[in-house]
Order: sequence, then structure tokens, then C-alpha cells
Amino acid sequence: MAIPQFSYGSDDSGLVWGYLLQEGAPAVPIGAQAALDWMAAPQPGQFVWLHFNLSNAASERWLRVHGGLSEEFYDALHQGSRSTRIEIADDALIAVVNDVLHNFQIDSADISTLWVHVTPRGVFSARRKPLASIERLRQAVGQGDTLRSPVDLLVHLLRDQAEVLVHIVREAVARVDTSEDQLLSGRLTRRREDLGTLRRVLVRLRRLLAPEPAAVFRLLQRPPAWIALEDRQDLRQATEEFDVVLSDLTALQERIKLLQEEIAARVNEDNNRSLFLLTIVTVMALPINIVAGLMGMNVGGVPLGQHPHGFWIVLGLIGVFSVAVAWVLLRLQRQR
Repeated sequence: MAIPQFSYGSDDSGLVWGYLLQEGAPAVPIGAQAALDWMAAPQPGQFVWLHFNLSNAASERWLRVHGGLSEEFYDALHQGSRSTRIEIADDALIAVVNDVLHNFQIDSADISTLWVHVTPRGVFSARRKPLASIERLRQAVGQGDTLRSPVDLLVHLLRDQAEVLVHIVREAVARVDTSEDQLLSGRLTRRREDLGTLRRVLVRLRRLLAPEPAAVFRLLQRPPAWIALEDRQDLRQATEEFDVVLSDLTALQERIKLLQEEIAARVNEDNNRSLFLLTIVTVMALPINIVAGLMGMNVGGVPLGQHPHGFWIVLGLIGVFSVAVAWVLLRLQRQR
């Protein structure tokens, strides 16, 4: 019986999609063999973008045999630390970018890594799970967006990543606004734990994405000679826009923190009020317990034991004393 061969959404070489790009012209989809033919005889003014799925074991084999990539790129694939960074290796750019998964849900921090190798001849990108930003970039290229250079493609990716993050921040802001309105109106239905979950997701996103602007700015200090001045300016602008989104993310975290503190303060206030009422009830019941304990002693000489109205007299005294204690406690509470 034949065993089915799993492709993980890619072809036999692990290629998910490939494009041949040229400045001022729409992208042309190409396969692995067409990419090999072009790489054997590259044309001036053109470059390729090949995107691979690392879940397919054939991807790394194909890249090692035909890609001609820097060894640092393969080291980055197998490193345990996946902090966001952009490095220069053998006159090529190696980017390790963290991104949210395709169809990301804000209730869970579904984040994975994208590895990108950029040279003057082309861009090689690889991932293990479908990511939101790279999918937006593929749709833009497929719909006719023109890219003048491999660095321009990287800039487009960073801007798509910022747009995805902006969408996440907007959704989080809508949830926080709802919780804040409910808190101010006194009918908070979203629990404090839900805000804590949202805050943890945002903290993880910022922790993984925050190093990205600094990495790009370090690259711009000493960029490779083949990066055009216009590409450098676009890269700087995209990084500044991404930094603004990160600032909004940080401000939203602080807002959630303040909202959690306000909810905690109200919960503590309600608990204190409940404890005070419980204390009043306990103190009011204290005379009844004391008198009941004393009158219930099985000894002689109990006061009013033989009086025909002794029960009502004791009950009246207990009532008067309880009312007096309650009045004192309520007056003290009113003064506070």
C-alpha cells in the first residue's frame, strides 16, 4: 500500500511560493526549477523571492544545495534563542523576525519566527508556521504591488508587520474600553483575570518585537554598500513607524495595569464593607450570647429565675444594649 507523502503546503523542494520581481513590473510567480534556471543566469534589474516551509524537511536540503546562502543563516535556524535581530554576514542581510500566526487570536499568544536572507539577487524566507505579515506581503505582491529591490521587499515586510500589530492594538483597546466603561458604570462583567490574560499577551508581544527597531538602527549605521540610499531611507522610516506602534503597545499595557489596580481597589473596598457589616452583626449578637451563656448555667441564684416576666425583662435589656451598640458603631462609621 502506498504511503501518502505530506507536502505541508509546499512542493517537493519545500517551496511555498516564489516570485520573479523587477522594478516597475508586476511579480511573476515561479517554481523551484524556474528559480534554479534564473539563479544560474541572473538578469540585471531582476531578483527572486523564494519562501520555504521548514516543516518540510526538503526545504533546508534544497537551500543548502542550491541557495548559496551564508552559513550564519543556517546557524540562526537552529539556535535556541530567537530574539529579533538583523545581522550582516558575507555581504548579506540575515533577519530573524518574530511575528504572530496567521488568523491570530488575541486571547492566546500564538507567535512564531521568520528567517530572511537578503542579497542583491534575491530574498530567501523560511518559517515553520504560517505567519500574518508574510501572508499580507504575499497578497500585496500577488495583487500587483511593485518592489524595486530586495531591501524594498524587507521594508514592505516590516510595514506589514506594523499593520498587523496596529490591528492587535486596536482590538485590545476596544476590549479595554469596554471594561473601563463597565467599571465606571458599576456593572463590570469582564473579570480582572481576563484583563490579566490580555496584558500577558501584550507583554509577550512587546518583549519579542521590541528589539527590532534597535536592530535596524544598528544596521543603518553601517549598511552594506549594495543597499541604495532610497532603500536606507525607507528602512529608517518603516522602523520609526514600527517604534511608534510599540510605544502605543506600551501605553496600552500601562492603561491595563491602572485598570486592574482600580478593579482591585474596588474589590478591596467591597470586602472591607462586607467585613464591617459582619463585625456589626457579630458585636450586636455578643450581648445575646453572653446573657444566654450566663442564664443557661445550671446553678442556683439565677436572677429573675422565679419572676413571672423575667424572660421579657432580660430580652428587653438585651435589645436596648444591642441597639445602643449598633448606634455607636454606625455613628463611628459615618464619621469615618
